[in-house]
Order: sequence, then structure tokens, then C-alpha cells
Amino acid sequence: MSNSNDRRLQVDLTDQVAIVTGASRGIGKAIALELGRAGAKVACIARNEDKLKETADEIISCGGTAALFACDVTNSETVGQVMDAIVDQWEQIDVLVNNAGITRDTLIPRMSDEEWDDVIATNLRSVFLFTRAGIQTMMRKRYGRIINISSVSGIMGNPGQGNYSASKAGIIGLTRTVAREIAGRKVTVNAICPGFIATEMTDALGPAVQDEVKKRVPAKRLGTAQEVADAVLYLASESAAYVTGQVLTIDGGLTA
Repeated sequence: MSNSNDRRLQVDLTDQVAIVTGASRGIGKAIALELGRAGAKVACIARNEDKLKETADEIISCGGTAALFACDVTNSETVGQVMDAIVDQWEQIDVLVNNAGITRDTLIPRMSDEEWDDVIATNLRSVFLFTRAGIQTMMRKRYGRIINISSVSGIMGNPGQGNYSASKAGIIGLTRTVAREIAGRKVTVNAICPGFIATEMTDALGPAVQDEVKKRVPAKRLGTAQEVADAVLYLASESAAYVTGQVLTIDGGLTA
């Protein structure tokens, strides 16, 4: 998939293989499309195969290369099988974007064990599973980019999101630890913390709540999934070779 003149960043990922979890919608879909536009072969991963097909088809329709893998991202055996299948198909892994995430919002006194466990498993355990499964391939090649999608909720907390905030804070700690472990193998590991981004999730809040959110953000607007995808593209590029263990916040000044 060739670069188009209207793209803000010009990054060439030709001959690279990128994996994006949670690629069926929102931020994950935008990231998958952007990596495809940059020339990467994109493995699109999520539970919903129909939605994944839309993402993969869009990449392919623009001249890119993509494959879809329906996967329970919390299941160790399934994750291992999917990662093996990707390596079998394309022989390498260059970029891993851990984006899969869910919310089960409620105040702590009302939160069930299942609501806690489901969010921690999908949001944090999946990052561990995919990182562990892909890291050996990257280390052998002595090249790799791991980009974990955290959240400002993991930095500042958010009432009603104890499970979500804990999972996203855990991603930051995991990111910094793995970055230190493998920096000598020329594999970088970074996290991105989006703030309020215009996606299906924020659409569900309704106009009144969105207006209140915008008042809290110094930039007075929601971010876009494309702005997050642009940051991923930079961290996936050669230009970011000396950037590792870092947390990039994209929030319009919310946590400034």
C-alpha cells in the first residue's frame, strides 16, 4: 500500500509484519489501516470476525496486505496458536500493537468479581500473552517495535473505572519493565495513553456528556483515532529507534 500525498506522516514499513489486537473498531481499526497504508502486512486480531473482515478488506481494497485472526486474546493457548500462524504465513513479526480493551464500569462497592477479572484479563493479561509470544521472534531478528495502548485513566484514575484504570496502569508498568529487559536486542517497547478520543465508546456517552468532557479538556475537543494512529506510526518507524520505555500521552492537555 503506497503512501499518499495527503498523509501527515511519511513512514515506509514495506516488507514489515504488524500485528494489531482489537483491530475491529475504533482506535485499533485506525491503527491497522495506518500501518497498512505505510506498507506493512497487517494481522488484524479481535473476537468479532465480521468486524475484523471489514478492517482487513479496507486495507486490501487500498492495495495493502492483511489477514484476520479471530482470537480470544485472554487465552494463552489460542494466542500462541495465532502468533505461530502469523509467523508461518509471513515468517516474521516486526511491529506488535497491543490495543485490545474493554470496559465494565461501576463503582468499586458494586463491582463483581467477573467485572474485575474480565477487564484485567482483556486489557492487561492480553498484553503479557502477546508480548511473550512475539518477543522471541523479535529478539532473534534483533529488531522489533512493541506499542501498548494504555489510557490516561491509568495515570490519573477515573471514578467508576477501578478495573479499567488498574489494567491501564499495569500496562505502563509492564511496558517500562519489558523495555529495560530487551533494549539491548534493538526491540523498543512504548506505551500510548489516549485521553478522550472520538470512537464508538464516546459516541455512546451522548451529546450532553460529550460536551461536559470537552469542557474538561484544555484543547476543548475530543481527540481522533487517527491522531493516536499517527503516534503509533512514529513509534513503529526507524525514527523512533532510540525511544523505549516511554509513555506518550495524547489527551489535549487533560493531564498537563
